[in-house]
Amino acid sequence: MSPVSQIVARGIPLPGDDIDTDRIIPARFLRCVTFDGLGEHAFEDDRAQDASHPFDDAKYADGGLLVTGNNFGCGSSREHAPQSLMRAGVRAIIAGSFAEIFAGNCTNLGVACATATPEVRSELIRLIQADPTAEATLDLEALTVTISGETYPVAMADGARDALLTGQYDFLAQLLEAAPEVAEAGQKVPYLSGFKA
Repeated sequence: MSPVSQIVARGIPLPGDDIDTDRIIPARFLRCVTFDGLGEHAFEDDRAQDASHPFDDAKYADGGLLVTGNNFGCGSSREHAPQSLMRAGVRAIIAGSFAEIFAGNCTNLGVACATATPEVRSELIRLIQADPTAEATLDLEALTVTISGETYPVAMADGARDALLTGQYDFLAQLLEAAPEVAEAGQKVPYLSGFKA
């Protein structure tokens, strides 16, 4: 588990509110056994309907910081949505607000979810569109995002921020790391150890 204090990446502008998980990864891709390959299908239906979608635009091909609208990740709580974004290269998202389960699933993957005012997001999108090669720095300690020499405030949920800063966001890794303690505790549980209480 590696702490995440800064994310440096090119931006991807995706204006619009209420972008739900079915748009992020359409339901037909939920039948996968693993999450491998989901990245190439992020926003697949939106991209099919919009030839200028940023996930198909070569200018943003190497982007890792998604800037979007309010209520991002609403709808069903499918983990496939943040998995597809992460596998498409997204390492951080700045939105007006997030669906709570979506943001939690992102945090568990090490993808930072920060919020910013409409004015800040509008300016970030303008700067990204003006220079898609510009790298942005999302600083989780300072709660700022810097791009093209300009710095703006962002906010994050305290628990998610702390989990990323301390590297304690990956619960499966924590469980595997504590495997000896888990096995020892299991021996003390009657229905696991076979002993009678």
